[in-house]
Amino acid sequence: MTPLAAHSPVIISLQSHHAIAFFSSIPTPFSSSSSAAAASLAAPTAQYHRRLLLLPSLSVHCCSSPSEMEGASRPSLFPLHRCKTLHLVRHGQGIHNVEGDKNYKAYMNPVYLDAHLTPLGWQQVDNLRKHVQACGLSKKIDLVITSPLLRTLQTAVGVFGGEGYTDRFDVLPLMVANAGNSGRAAISSLDSPPIVAVELCREHLGVHPCDKRSSVTDYQFLFPGVDFSLIESDEDILWKADVRETKEELAARGIKFLNWLWTRKEKEIAVVTHSGFLFHTLTTFGEDCHPSVKTEISRHNIGSDLSATNFPGKIPHGPDRPSTIAENNMEGKSSKNEP
Repeated sequence: MTPLAAHSPVIISLQSHHAIAFFSSIPTPFSSSSSAAAASLAAPTAQYHRRLLLLPSLSVHCCSSPSEMEGASRPSLFPLHRCKTLHLVRHGQGIHNVEGDKNYKAYMNPVYLDAHLTPLGWQQVDNLRKHVQACGLSKKIDLVITSPLLRTLQTAVGVFGGEGYTDRFDVLPLMVANAGNSGRAAISSLDSPPIVAVELCREHLGVHPCDKRSSVTDYQFLFPGVDFSLIESDEDILWKADVRETKEELAARGIKFLNWLWTRKEKEIAVVTHSGFLFHTLTTFGEDCHPSVKTEISRHNIGSDLSATNFPGKIPHGPDRPSTIAENNMEGKSSKNEP
């Protein structure tokens, strides 16, 4: 596994509230007992990258220091052709994040239905795009998978899309001008990897209006060059107003998503998703690793103190706390108030 990070877009090899990350793994189905091995591989020339190696359940660790080797199994090697590299990206700052930082109850506000990116969120996307192009990653990606919510769609096309769109009959725009009140010009699909929307990598389902998607019909108008063919229902039938997906259910969905990824032929894939999805999915890994590796894999802001290997997308700075962190803090306060 490799991560990248961007605030507000995040990569594992890169990560931010909104970060991006790289992951390499052999195409073996995952389970909650799968091994996650950390390897301190050569950092790309661009600043702030981190790489993790994700191995299957019967494989062993490649640790980055003698102390991390203690208690670990002996290293294993895998042929490169049996591996995939995943670039895990968290979306840019959304309108719901701003008020949610101040008051967790703001996530219940229907005005944030299918929240779009803020101007700061778009700046974060632009920063990550520049980084992805500067380090050559934009030419390596075979496929981009995105959660079918407005903020992730905007992030996906903004980071991995082509240059400015000009009208032509043979090329669709990835995004039309001002999609989602963005005030942005149209984005071309020319020289862009395929971008496919997939429901499995959505944020926590239910209750929060910001996590309810719009109809596929609406999205197809706003994002003509994005492939929505894998979404079975035009309307959002997964989101329930009165039922919130549990953390365990979200983690299980994450494992199902990873297993599905290994059925794809593409070797280098970017996944644009959400903090809650990343956090609860990644916490299922690393139980058989050194504790420091487990901590690094599962924390929200991967690489905040690993400037040598991570790209901190939270530039420029702004309020953008992940909703899952706010939710955990809220739960902590509630427990303290209980008799």
